[in-house]
Amino acid sequence: MFENLTYLALQHYWWAIIALLGAILVFMLFVQGGQTLLYTLGKTDNEVKMLVNALGRKWDLTFTTLVTFGGAAFASFPLFYSTSFGGAYWVWIIILFAFILQAVSYEYRSKANNLLGTKTYDVFLFINGLIGTVFLGTAVATFFTGSSFHINNMHSSFWDTPFGGLELALNFGRYATYVNLSLGLAVFFLSRVLASMYFINSIDDKDLNERSRKTIFTNAIPFLVFFLFFLINVLVMKGFNYDPQTGVVNMEAFKYLHNLLAMPVVLIILLLGIVAVLWGIIRGYFFFEKCGSKAIWFTGIGVVLTVFALFITVGYNHTPFYPSITDLQSSLTIQNASSSKYTLTAMSYVSLLVPFVLAYIWYAWSSMNKQDITAKEMEEDKHAY
Repeated sequence: MFENLTYLALQHYWWAIIALLGAILVFMLFVQGGQTLLYTLGKTDNEVKMLVNALGRKWDLTFTTLVTFGGAAFASFPLFYSTSFGGAYWVWIIILFAFILQAVSYEYRSKANNLLGTKTYDVFLFINGLIGTVFLGTAVATFFTGSSFHINNMHSSFWDTPFGGLELALNFGRYATYVNLSLGLAVFFLSRVLASMYFINSIDDKDLNERSRKTIFTNAIPFLVFFLFFLINVLVMKGFNYDPQTGVVNMEAFKYLHNLLAMPVVLIILLLGIVAVLWGIIRGYFFFEKCGSKAIWFTGIGVVLTVFALFITVGYNHTPFYPSITDLQSSLTIQNASSSKYTLTAMSYVSLLVPFVLAYIWYAWSSMNKQDITAKEMEEDKHAY
């Protein structure tokens, strides 16, 4: 089946897989968002414990999705993996260290006589929630704005700054930095919106649910501001284009807007995703009593559709998905950065297991959420986080 596809078709197929995994990862970041809300929503130790245990049911799914995304990127587009992870190493080291803090915190925060104390581990969870969302969002934004690297004729990549990728978020002399940070902050506030909806869906406590409802609104406003700033800038900026025959990269005005117009299905997916996100926010805040517990599914599906469409926009239609701002011709595309046809073909058969993995995730999610978390359960459960 897959061996009958052309090399280019396989490259497009695997970028779609990467796009889907990235979209699911952004949705699953509600765990990180929830970790930044522990002491905003929880006013007593038992309320904080309820929040932590609601997130504890799902935190490993986020970590697994992140690892799967990285593994799929490494296998399908190894030159991208080596360039980004090898060049912007400080960004990825900080992200991975933040996720290590998360794992350690869930393991030890409630252990008797733990060395650092529960509050210290809760600070670690907040750090993971802040860095994990802002840095991941900023890293994805560079797919549109570009990074500083070049690749020699031996396909070895070299980062052109000494800051290991940190300049992408901290170089305030470059306008693209603000675009990068706007997506990072949009992901941060979105994760808090999703977390608030998740708490309403998973916790049976009137006071916590009411506070979560209010948090939906207070975080939805900055999310929309930062996301619209990012989206508008992307649609009007000069983008990166390449000739599929020669591979020569050039700048094109309104490139990403042209991509959406050239791929109307992707444009429809993007618009549907944005509408679903907004409808979920409206349901969660204004129709809380009637259908607030279901808001996360509208917003969650909308997030997956929106992020998927953005990934497709930056990878298809002769667009370098990892552009270089210091050497245009070193920009990475799905054609020059992918594995061999043999590798992509073999991996494509493995990808047929993805629906079963998603089915398992859904089954595990449903099993763990059969019963809402209550204050009484936290008082009685000796194995709670």
